[in-house]
Amino acid sequence: MRELADRPEEVPAVFAERFNSGDPTALAQVYEDTAVLIPQPGTPVTGPDLHAANGHLQKLGVPISVRPRHVYRNGDLALLIVDWVIDGTDGDGQAVHVEGTATDVARQGPDGRWRYVIDNPFGTRTRQFTPREEPARPLPGPGSEPRSGSTRAGSRAGTDRPR
Repeated sequence: MRELADRPEEVPAVFAERFNSGDPTALAQVYEDTAVLIPQPGTPVTGPDLHAANGHLQKLGVPISVRPRHVYRNGDLALLIVDWVIDGTDGDGQAVHVEGTATDVARQGPDGRWRYVIDNPFGTRTRQFTPREEPARPLPGPGSEPRSGSTRAGSRAGTDRPR
């Protein structure tokens, strides 16, 4: 198995190899101890919950493939924009297809290795609400433009006019 990344652009490949190995301990090493994972838009997790979320996907036995799009480094920090896809058939014979463009932050540790500090696999995607759900944050008021990529509960997509 590949060592932890020596350069920030290697972090996604190290993640993918360790994810695909099925070894949760190996995958956990790609994260700093205080790292944050956003397994669903608007739902950050840390510590044991981070590892449980990754473990859930790992247990499907479907490989992930990654394609770094951009890596921007400033000293010991790096922003990674990564296209990824989990595509195949799980152990129960069910088709699995999940994909996204991650916006991740990695940091170089004292050992010279790069690890995730923030793993945001769905990037700028926003949480979609059903009409019965209450949003976690305020939505735009009348006369304002809706956020890009999101719709307001009770309004038509792409417009802010009430029904």
